[in-house]
Amino acid sequence: MRRGREYTFVKNLDWWTIAAYLVLVFVGWLSVFSAVYDPEHSRIFDTTQRYGMQLIWILGSWLLAFIVLLIPARTYLLYSNLIYFLGILLLISVLFLGVERSGSRSWIMLGPVQFQPAEMAKVFVSVGLAGVMSRPHFHIQSSRGLLQAAFLILLPAVLIVLEKEAGLAIVMSAFIIVLYREGLSGWVPFMGIVAVVLFLLSILWEPIHTLWLCLGISFFIGFLESREKRSALIILASFAGVYFLIPLLLRFFSVDLFSHMARYQWFLALTAVLSVILLIIAFRKKLTFLKILIPVFIACVLFVFSVDYLFNKVLKPHQQARIETLLGIDDDIYGSGYNVYQSKVAIGSGGFSGKGFLQGTQTKYNFVPEQSTDFIFCSIGEEWGFLGTLFVLSLYAFLLIRIVQISERQRHPFGRIYGYGVAACIFFHIFINIGMTIGIAPVIGITLPFISYGGSSLWTFTLLLFILLKLDATNH
Repeated sequence: MRRGREYTFVKNLDWWTIAAYLVLVFVGWLSVFSAVYDPEHSRIFDTTQRYGMQLIWILGSWLLAFIVLLIPARTYLLYSNLIYFLGILLLISVLFLGVERSGSRSWIMLGPVQFQPAEMAKVFVSVGLAGVMSRPHFHIQSSRGLLQAAFLILLPAVLIVLEKEAGLAIVMSAFIIVLYREGLSGWVPFMGIVAVVLFLLSILWEPIHTLWLCLGISFFIGFLESREKRSALIILASFAGVYFLIPLLLRFFSVDLFSHMARYQWFLALTAVLSVILLIIAFRKKLTFLKILIPVFIACVLFVFSVDYLFNKVLKPHQQARIETLLGIDDDIYGSGYNVYQSKVAIGSGGFSGKGFLQGTQTKYNFVPEQSTDFIFCSIGEEWGFLGTLFVLSLYAFLLIRIVQISERQRHPFGRIYGYGVAACIFFHIFINIGMTIGIAPVIGITLPFISYGGSSLWTFTLLLFILLKLDATNH
């Protein structure tokens, strides 16, 4: 009877997902091998080289996966609070017992082994969040429910920031996907995206242009959420008229009479007068969409005026440099833009089919820093070209689709919520890591799942995935 249950469990495992995982891990090992290959140290088990150590991490991850599959699935639900609490204690302990490495105090030494609890935060936050949100009386739409979920996400994020690992702290924002799936209003992630856009544009644009963008965003949100569509359109048309007609009139009548700054002052003055008139009319007609428009506009304006302080006082110089490189403000390819420039050169030089295994010149001559960890994707692009990168991206897409399908077929909310946490973390890492290697995302130092060198990253993603596979195998 016991053998029958074991056979059923093995049969119920999602072997397609496991196959995708194994292929990605193998691709990762080949990429690490290629990135650091030295003919003088060509032995596959040479632990003085990163590919030798990566093989040990891979074998360790398989052992970890096997242990996870042996643990009863209900353990994760029953002890979700304890798992989260122990994870928080581990993050706190790093602040006192951790060692500094590459500028961050986020590592714990256990003899010759180093591991990073900040990476493991993805596991205990996923479990803890699933445990709380799967309770019968939990509602994400309620203030209490939203505060509980936000606390579970923000607490480890703050601790990770204190460990000087801003990149891994930002990963916690991926859990917004989980909250959205469970009923969080779409306006919350939308406003998060708006905040990022406003932050970047406030660095690039003059304040007048950013303020008009704030007004446009406010009108857009107010229009979508209001019932007085006609009145909203009239006011929107009036403001649009101000924006387009007044500069034309000033340019026509006073081309040589006013400086560039003076025209803006006239523009702001006339706009302010018209705004007051329109707002008086709107209030007298009791337009409810103003209850949405005005707070959103005020919030956007306050945020825009805080960007200068955030950028110059809160962010560190190297973080400022990375953002300036992303926006094209600083194009110094020998300074802050060096990593991204060399990464793009490596990927571009791969062409359609690549230079071939172990033939990447950018990789072999160490032009790309961190080429076996954060920038390992450029090694794949150089040696395997467009076809190789397409293969890797297809594997990731397949894996994410399988994870979402597994999540949706769970009978208990815990499994579904946890599954979306896994998908969110993996997706965020893929998007940001590949984005920073091709210059469309800031360099924040996070790994490429299952491929980048390192035991902490590989073991974390293995734990995330195989806990979900265990939950799914016992779900039938």
